[in-house]
Amino acid sequence: MMMDEDDIWSRYSNDKTDIGEHLAGVIRTLSAALPLKRKLRALSIGSSSEPQFRLLETAFRGGLYLLDIDPQALETVSERVKRQAIRQVRLITGNYNQHLRQPESVKTFFRQSLDSRKLDLITLHHSLYYCEMNGWLPLFSNIHKHLLAHAGAIHAVLMSPDSHEPMTTSWLYNHFAGGYFGITNDQSLPALKRQLERDPEFRNTQVILKSSKVRFFVDDFEKLMKVVWMILLYPDVHDYTEPQKEEIAAFVYDNFYLKKQPLFQKQHHLILYRGIDVPALARKPLSV
Repeated sequence: MMMDEDDIWSRYSNDKTDIGEHLAGVIRTLSAALPLKRKLRALSIGSSSEPQFRLLETAFRGGLYLLDIDPQALETVSERVKRQAIRQVRLITGNYNQHLRQPESVKTFFRQSLDSRKLDLITLHHSLYYCEMNGWLPLFSNIHKHLLAHAGAIHAVLMSPDSHEPMTTSWLYNHFAGGYFGITNDQSLPALKRQLERDPEFRNTQVILKSSKVRFFVDDFEKLMKVVWMILLYPDVHDYTEPQKEEIAAFVYDNFYLKKQPLFQKQHHLILYRGIDVPALARKPLSV
């Protein structure tokens, strides 16, 4: 179900091109800073069957490691890897919360899954939804300390936790999940940025935050609702009652489907550069 919903979101939104644009900037910065003869290595955490694979596969010839909890998502990539004889890609089925949250498990993952070789890039593209906010700092500290090369980058992408604009994913979540269950979305990359800047582990690392706006539109009510439920059910499946489901469906039908109104998402890009002198243009924040 989640993979189907994510495929609809990817097909009818510019989310993946938005991520790809920012990712290309990170790769360009790494390429300019590191020796041209060096074959770069990357780890995608919660990689799913993301189309960014095509960009990562061409840029990271020294090794591309795709970690995901869903074997079906990795099987989609596996078919292409076998068909095109791509040799530097390794698929790893597993829960990153189990592998990367504790120092000892990270060290084991480094030895057994990464060939005991550090990485030039680590990405977390929409995968932090599945880790509570209080676990983010240990997660970033572990991958920064034990997995990232002395000169490398981390790129994380996540939906903004709040928005006053009614036609956004953040507003929908806070309005319905918050209204029915009293839930507050505390998963904030800007808040994480402030934590990282105060932590001694990241004292020699530049932490950059950028923002963008993604547009999703599909003229099919069933597909539209699948994406709405993908948003309203994370990170755990909230137990909506039948009247609540009907109210949500009616709201989406009246305000989005009938009016042909796109659904927007404000999202944040958090980029960490370690051991790299980042040009001023690359550090410049993007406004939505």
